Amino acid sequence: MRVEGVVTAFDEARGDGEVTTDRGERLYLHCVSIADGSRRVALGARVAGVRQVGRRGADEIAAVETL
Repeated sequence: MRVEGVVTAFDEARGDGEVTTDRGERLYLHCVSIADGSRRVALGARVAGVRQVGRRGADEIAAVETL
């Protein structure tokens, strides 16, 4: 399912963070999920992506694009 939201946390050293969707859900974000291959995204950036179940069994966001 496609979702939109804002990057509310991102640690460049670890390569992961969190996106808070427009519905208030918090989704895990890993740097390999960024669609343009840049491996980084700005804190506060508005993004869209696909919600999916990740390797840890929790919801995460994939195919992340900056809007």
